Amino acid sequence: MHQTMKKQHGIDFALLLTVICLFVISLLAVYSGSGQYETQDMFYFVKRQIFWYIVGFGLMAAIASFDYELLERLSFRLFTGGIFLIILVHFFGTNQNGSQRWISLGPIKVQPSEFMKIFVILLLAAILNRYKHQLFTFKESIIPTFKILCWTVVPFFLILIQPDLGTALVILSIAFTLMIVSGISSKMIAAFIASFLALLAFLTYLHNEHFEHFTKIIKPHQLDRIYGWLSPDEFDSTYGYQLKQAMLGIGSGQLTGSGYTQGIQVQGGNIPEAHTDFIFAVIGEEFGFIGASLLMCLYFMMVYRIIHVAMHANTLYGLYICAGVVGLIVFQVFQNVGMTVGLMPVTGLALPFISYGGSALLTNMIAIGLVFSVNLRSSSYMFGRNWD
Repeated sequence: MHQTMKKQHGIDFALLLTVICLFVISLLAVYSGSGQYETQDMFYFVKRQIFWYIVGFGLMAAIASFDYELLERLSFRLFTGGIFLIILVHFFGTNQNGSQRWISLGPIKVQPSEFMKIFVILLLAAILNRYKHQLFTFKESIIPTFKILCWTVVPFFLILIQPDLGTALVILSIAFTLMIVSGISSKMIAAFIASFLALLAFLTYLHNEHFEHFTKIIKPHQLDRIYGWLSPDEFDSTYGYQLKQAMLGIGSGQLTGSGYTQGIQVQGGNIPEAHTDFIFAVIGEEFGFIGASLLMCLYFMMVYRIIHVAMHANTLYGLYICAGVVGLIVFQVFQNVGMTVGLMPVTGLALPFISYGGSALLTNMIAIGLVFSVNLRSSSYMFGRNWD
């Protein structure tokens, strides 16, 4: 190990500033998006969002001060605990909007599947770290790939049956991202992509030729969302209503927007869940293309800084944690924005750091805390890096 000069990294203020900017945007968007709901306190949702952000910043600071390498030994226990909570939800969870995803703790509802994202990152990073960035051939990739699949499939299906397709897909995106940055053969990754495309083709065949078998795999509400996504004009009063109204709102925002709290679609109550799942429509309508573009630039900055931390990490475990966080954030942003503008089917995924809600926000703040922990314990070496 060449270590003639070592410089300890400090806090990544660019990343911290990005989180603070998203915090401000979140409060503005939540206030405007919740204006359609009749409550005695017009700041009800904003106050609760501030509360969750305060808790989130506290968790972020606590995680950042904790040595992330110690989490490698705890990763399996955390993962097992997360699985237990998801099973608990299946029997004792609170049903809301046709999904059973929450555990009620008095006035607070906790969604264990959100925190499962973090546990999956920690466990898969620990599994891959044992191989010390070994470059595998296709045949050698079978065992590590099988291990990743085994530990991914369990939470994926448990979350899928809640049903919560969006969060289940996030679990897959985390696993796929970690496979890409690991030493697993590119041929194996290509085989996975080909298998996924083949599955889509098979489902399409079942839908067209054997619909009775197709409905055993895809639930009716999921099929309704697909219809609403593919033909929003045809189903604009039913399945495609949310998407149609969101697209009308974003389109009416044009370049500069209709003005803060002046969005006709949002304030008129035409966009359901405008302060949660469809909050991007609030930004698009009231701040226009410029406002939406600035938000996307903040996300690009966040991902860039996380990648920067990953590239300067001294341990592979730290690199894999950062890669998992990138997979977590990028997929959620892509899916949420995509479903709002008609590029992706509608799922219940929140827009990271912006949408109203406790569990999703805390999960993302913990993820950033892990990145800070990696950054604070990284050192710059004059000659090379030690990844032993």
